[in-house]
Amino acid sequence: MYQFIVNPSAGAGRGYRVWKKLERQLENDSQEYRVFFTERQGDAAEIAKVLTQDKDEAKILVVVGGEGTYNEVLNGVSFKGMVTLGYVPVGFRNALSKGFQSNIKVNGQIKRVLHPKYYKLMNYGVLTSGGDEIFNRRFGGRCGIGLDAAICHNLLCCSTRYQVSRLKMNRALNFVIGLKQLFLAKPVKGYIVFDGVKRVEFHHIYFITFHVCEDDKKKKKNSSEHGENDGGKMRVFVANSSRKSKMVPILMDVIMGVRKKERGVRIFECSEASVHLSRPLAVHVDGESCMCQQDMEIRCIPKRIRMIGS
Repeated sequence: MYQFIVNPSAGAGRGYRVWKKLERQLENDSQEYRVFFTERQGDAAEIAKVLTQDKDEAKILVVVGGEGTYNEVLNGVSFKGMVTLGYVPVGFRNALSKGFQSNIKVNGQIKRVLHPKYYKLMNYGVLTSGGDEIFNRRFGGRCGIGLDAAICHNLLCCSTRYQVSRLKMNRALNFVIGLKQLFLAKPVKGYIVFDGVKRVEFHHIYFITFHVCEDDKKKKKNSSEHGENDGGKMRVFVANSSRKSKMVPILMDVIMGVRKKERGVRIFECSEASVHLSRPLAVHVDGESCMCQQDMEIRCIPKRIRMIGS
């Protein structure tokens, strides 16, 4: 039986409209289902926690919402039992979209979830941080530190966010807020230890972004041929420059999605990393605030999420 966790206000109310289409299709297919609507932040995590308490019964949880809703479910769900996740993305700024093909039409998304062709095992990341109280936070798409996170924090408290979303001008708003945060940003010194071996120091860090990697079929084939262990990987983007003006084109790539290697951005790949900064910076996971942190551990958990494929 399908269990739907729906954020009706996601995407400036688009979550509810998408759910109504899903509901009609469920009734046409005579599918058995239950639906749970979120009303406030934290509801999705609590619902997912309750639904997956019984570890002996297989569960199918489908998230209808933005990346924040999916992140809450990811942090609430227990993977000790037989759990399958589905995701119908309805938000506008969605780092998870590439993994779940959110560019297809709503009807295609519904068909994909209700009539899956296959299932796939996906990676997720875990952020560990905190001072006296250590906390762990899972993320399915990205973890950002510095400028990237400051933009997310600003968006979360922006009073005009929903009005702009209805006009589909999110990228313009993101860029304006990005310029504002870039003007306020002060680079920090720090270093990152990759996989417990490689230490790299930086003197002008503006942001660090961790992206959970999808398995590359060619790399997977090559590694299997050579007998290598195919562990989960993250791609790490570090924006480090002594001149703030060089961050403007990089900022545009952050808003549009990091697509190419710009001057001032160094790219690494690792399974885990330890980040140490000279002072705390804003941190987010999948667009959700983790406040400001100074020392963090980020690691990738390979092939742990069983997802409905496209």
